[in-house]
Amino acid sequence: MNAPLHPPAGSSQPEIIVCTDVNSLYERAAAIFVEEAAGAIAARGRFMVALSGGSTPHGVYRLLASADWRDRLKWEKVHVFWGDERFVPPTSPESNYGMAWSTLLSEVAIPPVGIHAVPTDLPTVEEAAIAYEKTIREVFCLPAQEIPQLDLVLLGLGADGHTASLFPHSGTLRHEARWVVAGYLEAAKAFRITMTPLLLNRARAVLFLVAGNEKAGAVREVLLGEHHPDRLPAQLISPLRGSLRWLLDRAAAGRLPREASGSK
Repeated sequence: MNAPLHPPAGSSQPEIIVCTDVNSLYERAAAIFVEEAAGAIAARGRFMVALSGGSTPHGVYRLLASADWRDRLKWEKVHVFWGDERFVPPTSPESNYGMAWSTLLSEVAIPPVGIHAVPTDLPTVEEAAIAYEKTIREVFCLPAQEIPQLDLVLLGLGADGHTASLFPHSGTLRHEARWVVAGYLEAAKAFRITMTPLLLNRARAVLFLVAGNEKAGAVREVLLGEHHPDRLPAQLISPLRGSLRWLLDRAAAGRLPREASGSK
């Protein structure tokens, strides 16, 4: 069934955090990651996080894997998922799993049972999406009608206003019941698997990571423009009961009014 394109009633207002440069953004994102992990493990005994692809998360993962950071987490209590994935083998340079593995997961003491990759080895992209939703349900051990709460979701933003693999004017935007769906991106001639807003908006914390002046226009439109989520899918992300933070470098925040942001 098709869902209306508007944020959930009573959903979060974003906190906008502007960092002096991209390295400061990496530091702040890593600190939030560690803080959210510690709180989740203390409260519920495990940390459930959805990772993102892209160049900015790449820098954050490298930092978390460094000698100064990797021992700050109880990795044996961590479960990682992916907010979206390309329908490619894990060895492909296009694989979000492959990037996270090479930069972070292979460098820390996370057990294999805590790594939940999208099964891109299945025959079709739709089968991969269905299987991944089943995996999420099984890991969370929830009743049939209950939607899981990820502790933290990392997201990026495209210059076209997309996030995860929720692209403008695409069928992936309109799902009332599915947590994970498949779609075809015409511009890239590629299939994608993505978590839907139904699942993403149940998270306890959502953190957008955005750097670079090429994203400044999209940042302004998504945060301050009129509500057109069919054209700007990132506007659909607004957690029902969790926090929503936009972590920007100065370049990405360059078209926001000064009063809309706070430098860190």
